[in-house]
Amino acid sequence: MILDCLYIPLFIFLAIQFPKLLLETKELIYLPVLKKLALFHFVLGLAYFFITNNGGGDAWQYWSGAKIMSFENFLIDIKGGEGTAFMKAFNYIPANVMGMSFLSNTMFYSLLGFMGITYFFLIAARTVPYNVMIKGYVLFPLVFFLPNLHFWSAGVGKDTTLFLCIGMFVYGLLKPFQRIPLLIIPLLISTAIRPHITLFLLVGFGLAYVLGGKVSPFQRFLFSAVMLGIGIAILPSVMEYAKIEEASAEGFDKFAAGKAAALSKGHTGSAIDISSYPFPFKVLTFWFRPFFFDVRNLNGLIASVENLILVILFVKAMRTNPIGAFKAAPFVVKGLVFFLIVGTLAFSQSLGNVGIMIRMRNMFLPGMIIYLMWVFSYQQYKIRNQKRFK
Repeated sequence: MILDCLYIPLFIFLAIQFPKLLLETKELIYLPVLKKLALFHFVLGLAYFFITNNGGGDAWQYWSGAKIMSFENFLIDIKGGEGTAFMKAFNYIPANVMGMSFLSNTMFYSLLGFMGITYFFLIAARTVPYNVMIKGYVLFPLVFFLPNLHFWSAGVGKDTTLFLCIGMFVYGLLKPFQRIPLLIIPLLISTAIRPHITLFLLVGFGLAYVLGGKVSPFQRFLFSAVMLGIGIAILPSVMEYAKIEEASAEGFDKFAAGKAAALSKGHTGSAIDISSYPFPFKVLTFWFRPFFFDVRNLNGLIASVENLILVILFVKAMRTNPIGAFKAAPFVVKGLVFFLIVGTLAFSQSLGNVGIMIRMRNMFLPGMIIYLMWVFSYQQYKIRNQKRFK
């Protein structure tokens, strides 16, 4: 508890200071909002602690496993471990060497998650030129206060770490030649945690680059060759992680069906049997559930209100010109959309549990939010252009 009194204020202080390292002079107006976001994020990190404390979920396993890990095992798993083994090694220094309690370790991950929030916040601020009012509310930055966006990126574990990796990687792509470490480090970490997420990132942003329209045939060929090489190199890890024996359509179908059946049986109270759903319903389930007819507790109610907001934004955006907006979108926005599509195709077919769905969706949610913001911004741009030429 004495160390908690040192660590927790330090992590909150670092979270509040972190945006100052990234903000340009003209962006300092965002600093008060980012401070509020930081405090909001740590409050939800505290909520995550109370839910997972004393053995709740994987978070406790990562902390307690790291607490008793030997230095020899740490070296082995940090170099060659995957998934859970790597996460325990990743927690070795905070939990074992620095002696953090589960509370302070959760607050450390809250710091990491807020760094991811900051990256996504600045990606939105720098790629979406026009803000809009929805139902009397300014969309940005209010949309970044969605509770589950913070809750699932504030706890000890893979979800928070991957959230940071994705935000860091996309932020690095805004100026790739100046931010090479921000591209390499998150790819290495995400490959060790969930290699298929790395593959989704590479495919998503690879498609955005190749189909961008401003790329020469030679550049497309070269980039495609590099992407194919990286994909082939990562694929064995992906296959091993997912326990798929062969890269065939039949193998993936069997995996998806087996995963859906297993998840729909477990986690009573939040299971959904999606096996009989048509494909569009599976996608909508992944994106927008739990909804009000799924509510069984306070967490479900909060998630349903949040999903209602997302549905309203999505419907309003789809009633404008979403295809034209996508074609005109910056490279990183297109990449986030492709990343969302690839992730949706993979997870909407295999997940049958609301809790797991909302956790997995959180990695793709910033991409959806930023794209919807871009669609509304593009609509404003077209309206202003029409007025200018009248």
